Amino acid sequence: MKVALLGCGVVGTEVVRLLDEQADDLTARVGVPIELAGIAVRRLDRRREGVPPELLTSDAMDLVTADDVDIVVEVIGGIEPARSLLLAAMKSGKSVVTANKALLAEDGETLFGAAKEYGVDIYYEASVAGAIPLLRPLRESLVGDHVHRVMGIVNGTTNYILDKMDSTGAGFSDALGEAQALGYAEADPTADIEGFDAAAKAAILAQLAFHTRVTAAGVHREGIADVTSADVASAQAMGCVVKLLAICERVPSEGGRNGRGVSVRVHPVMMPRSHPLASVREAYNAVFVEAESAGSLMFYGAGAGGAPTASAVLGDIVAVARNRVNGTRGPAESTYADLPVLPMADTVTRYHVALDVADRSGVLARVADAFAENGVSIRAVRQEGHGDEAQLVIVTHRAPDGALSATVEGLRDLEIVREVASVMRVEGDE
Repeated sequence: MKVALLGCGVVGTEVVRLLDEQADDLTARVGVPIELAGIAVRRLDRRREGVPPELLTSDAMDLVTADDVDIVVEVIGGIEPARSLLLAAMKSGKSVVTANKALLAEDGETLFGAAKEYGVDIYYEASVAGAIPLLRPLRESLVGDHVHRVMGIVNGTTNYILDKMDSTGAGFSDALGEAQALGYAEADPTADIEGFDAAAKAAILAQLAFHTRVTAAGVHREGIADVTSADVASAQAMGCVVKLLAICERVPSEGGRNGRGVSVRVHPVMMPRSHPLASVREAYNAVFVEAESAGSLMFYGAGAGGAPTASAVLGDIVAVARNRVNGTRGPAESTYADLPVLPMADTVTRYHVALDVADRSGVLARVADAFAENGVSIRAVRQEGHGDEAQLVIVTHRAPDGALSATVEGLRDLEIVREVASVMRVEGDE
């Protein structure tokens, strides 16, 4: 079984190593040897430890359409040329394995359509949460169940930053700098800290969980750049921790089992320390799945890195190779439910709001009226400080995000409110 590899960076190099080191075991598991036919790279002159130079080529298109190639593995990332190469590979009858979350979230419809048209497989376990076996359980193990919610930490960089802010009291900039020094964050960390990476992964998770096509554009996205030390301290005072979560949920409708739509969002939240996701430290990932019959399941492990991601890629190579040996195909894309992706305003959640206010009588009543005007019920209130330093901290009951957002805008217009110092959603048991 001949494999063409696109890309030989951190992940690609590990794929080459594992294919070599585990060659005998892979042969036993698949039934035929798995061999590298070639590796497409941009720079042929770059030294790559452990990579046979005779396998390198700069002509990726020629490699993926070669007659002797059975499987194409893509670990270069980005939209182009990855999309064109994968489409050409499938048109040539090759099954494909990809770790490209951005491409799947932006144009998965085209890729899955090509796989169906040309009768080949497309596997992508490594696109979300690295080595954690998550997508295959959603696509296969839970296919007979009714998934209600998928909620998790799917970006190790942001989890590391927030964990350091919580455990050491570091500010955002200092925690980011530490993450960059350790290699957890890129020199340009925008994709991570602004939530783009997590949003792409949320789209993939939602599509699998709810049998509905979801793109990155349909995901409500907020990053962590505005999370302050004061937010973290306020969460600690409530017995909570701040996490960046990807949350995908089926929104119920009266009398409709499939619900009236799905909500897909990425944003910082305060969550109780008693929740299983609250204990996920440093750069680890974890995803919490709630299903009708299976109940609550949690998947935890290394969400990034060369070896963990390569492990997931190899698992897909074995699955695809077995299918080709046996003349079968893996599960195709499932979008039969075709539920609408609802706007964030329709999502039911809770808010934590910190207000700098004038410390005088009647303030709390005026603030409570602003919440009542939008149908939002207050769960808890506490005051911190006195005089010019007075701050009200309010936690709401669950309400539509549109009503909560309108309440915050109304508070900004009150003369007794000097500043809305912080707004953050609250997740976990109410």
